[in-house]
Amino acid sequence: MATFLTGATGYIGAHIAANLLSHHGEPLNLLVRARDDREAAERLWRALQLHMEFAPFYDHLRARISIFRGDLTEKNFGLAGDDYRRLVETTDSVLHCAASLNRKSEKSCLNTNLRGTLEVIQLARRAQQHHGLRRFSHVSTVAVAGVRRHEVVTEDTAVDWNRSDYDPYARTKKFAEHMIRTLLADVPLTIFRPSIVLGDSRWGATTQFDMVRAFAFLASLPVLPFRATDRVDIVNVDFVADAVTGLHTKDRPQHDTYHLSSGRDSQTYRELTEALARSGVARRPLFVPALEAPFRVVTDGLARRGGALGYGASLMKVFLPYLVWNTVFDNTRVTAELGRRPAPFSSYCVPLLRFAREHRFQYPYRPWPESVAVSAAVHGAGQRVGP
Repeated sequence: MATFLTGATGYIGAHIAANLLSHHGEPLNLLVRARDDREAAERLWRALQLHMEFAPFYDHLRARISIFRGDLTEKNFGLAGDDYRRLVETTDSVLHCAASLNRKSEKSCLNTNLRGTLEVIQLARRAQQHHGLRRFSHVSTVAVAGVRRHEVVTEDTAVDWNRSDYDPYARTKKFAEHMIRTLLADVPLTIFRPSIVLGDSRWGATTQFDMVRAFAFLASLPVLPFRATDRVDIVNVDFVADAVTGLHTKDRPQHDTYHLSSGRDSQTYRELTEALARSGVARRPLFVPALEAPFRVVTDGLARRGGALGYGASLMKVFLPYLVWNTVFDNTRVTAELGRRPAPFSSYCVPLLRFAREHRFQYPYRPWPESVAVSAAVHGAGQRVGP
């Protein structure tokens, strides 16, 4: 029996897949959107090469991974009948990580985060009816808490249906949680809510650059429209992946919902800018919170321009609400259960920024080796990978 993981070719999903392959023994059923088997295998290799060399990846691909070529938003993922039945019958647990993070597109968020999640729920229901489901885990977001200012939020007080949402992403993820709890009431559930996921504490390399670009844009400014003592809840992706895989595979997690965040250890803007200044990658800025409104106007204007500056400003426009809320999300549950805390962002933000600038905000992907035939590992949509 296998764990069905969605979003394995995404940033957080790839970290989770690598953790499951490296530290847990069960096979993986992976849903990968691709036109053919070669594209599916190559997309998975691109996602996982940050975590392992090709040889161990290829061994896992042949022995432990089943690739199902499909689309999250299609009925039965667009799989043929036999392939979909095989997916249902071999799935022992579900770990739903796929999501649209397009905070500007309500259409994209509705399609992926609601319609797609409903298809995953349908699969889970059929697996539960066929042989029983060990666990359904869902990677959500702390943004389900809605508009907040100057608060410490716990898991049980986060969702308030009378509170406004920041954007379509937050709104659809909140509804996705509601659907899961309502339609899978008879299945063991775990909801994970990461805060701002930015970088890996073990190395500077990353394959996800949107938030890094926004961070680099801020680091280049001589004046910041923030209060120096405000906290920003940033969490390292390796902590998130360790928490998700550890608690998903645990027989009896102590809770059904976890904030994967820095919590009360979240650092202030002064602490972060001091770390950058000490390293020489940025100057100490002035903090002028009264400039928040003018900053929004200027950012909106720059976002309409082309080039790197315009793109950085457009990202800042999207992420700015999450940077000025001065709200942290209590992480007592996960730190107590794992026995460790996330790494402070100041301890790894410098190598992250240096890597991003050195590689011009693009990961140096390695191609599939020409000497290795994809067909030796993949045998068609929905077919088990390997002999």
